[in-house]
Amino acid sequence: MSTPSFASLTTLRVGGTPADIVECTTAEALAATVARLDAAGTPLIIVGGGSNLLVAEGALDLTAVLVRNTGISLVDDITLRIQAGTVWDNVVAFAVEHGLGGIEALSGIPGSAGATPVQNVGAYGSEIADVLTRVRLYNRETETDEWVPASSLDLAYRYSNLKFTSRAVVLEIELELEKTEQSIPLRHLGGERVSLAEARESVLETRRAKGMVLDSADHDTWSAGSFFTNPVVPAALADDIEAIVGEDRMPRFAAGDGQVKLSAAWLIERAGCHRGFPGEDAPARLSTKHTLALTNRGAATADDIAALARRVQGVVEKQFGVELHPEPVWVGL
Repeated sequence: MSTPSFASLTTLRVGGTPADIVECTTAEALAATVARLDAAGTPLIIVGGGSNLLVAEGALDLTAVLVRNTGISLVDDITLRIQAGTVWDNVVAFAVEHGLGGIEALSGIPGSAGATPVQNVGAYGSEIADVLTRVRLYNRETETDEWVPASSLDLAYRYSNLKFTSRAVVLEIELELEKTEQSIPLRHLGGERVSLAEARESVLETRRAKGMVLDSADHDTWSAGSFFTNPVVPAALADDIEAIVGEDRMPRFAAGDGQVKLSAAWLIERAGCHRGFPGEDAPARLSTKHTLALTNRGAATADDIAALARRVQGVVEKQFGVELHPEPVWVGL
C-alpha cells in the first residue's frame, strides 16, 4: 500500500509524500517514537490536524509522526486534561456541555489540542494562554517526558517558545476553566456576554460565514485558516497608513511600548487584494469569504500557495511598508 501524501494529511490539501508515516495513539508511544527517530538521526515532522502546515511537493526525506492520542478527562471540577491528538473543537464542545467557560470563543478552530499552546491559538478576544496551566512535553534536547508550567512557554500573540523550534513535542495539556453559565465578553458581539451554548453557536456561525469551519465541499475551507498574523508596527507607521488610506476607524489595537497591532486582512484588502484574488483561473486564491485565508481551489500545489503568499506579502509591503508573516509552518519550501 502506498504512503499517504501530505495532501491527505493537511487542510490545505497540498504536499508530497513522506518517506514513512508512524501513527501514535498514546502519549507514551508518541514520546518513544520521537526518541527513536531522533536517536537514528531520522528527519521527522509532527502532524496533528494538519491545519497549520504548508508542505512541499514530491518525495520528502522525512517521517511523518501522526499525533493520534485522544481523550478528555476532568482532573477536578474546573480542570481539563486533554491528550494532544484530540480534535480541538471537541474540547470546546466538552467544556460547554459541562458548564465550563473560558474557551467558547475558540469554537470551530481546526486542528488538534496539542497544537494550541505551540502558537497560542486565539480568536475573538480569547487565547489559549488565558486558561492554559501546564503542558506535558517530550523534550527532545534532554530526552525527558515532563510536565512544565504554561509560564515557561513565553506565550505571546500567536507565539510560544515551542513554535518553529522543534525542541519539544506536546503530549498532553491542562486547562483551568470557570464554572459559569455566561461566556467571556465576545469581541464579535461588541463585548456582550451570552450563555456558553449561545456563544459557541455564534462563533461557529461567524466562522462559517468566513469559510473558517472545515467543509470538504467548500473550497474556501481548503486553507490553513488565517494565513498571516496581524502585524505589530510602530504607532507612527500606523498613523501613516491611516492617512494613506483615508478611512475613519482603521482597525488598530495598542500593543505596548509605542506599538500598534493592525488587521492583516484590512491591510490586504486596502492594498488591492480582493476576495478571490488574483482571479477565477488561479489554482490558489484568496478565499471568496475572507481575505486572510489562502485557499486551494481543488488543483493547487504547495508552490501555488507559496507563490500567492509571496505575492500578497509583496503588494502589502510595497503599499504600506508592512511585512506580513505567515502563520503556518512551511516545510521544504
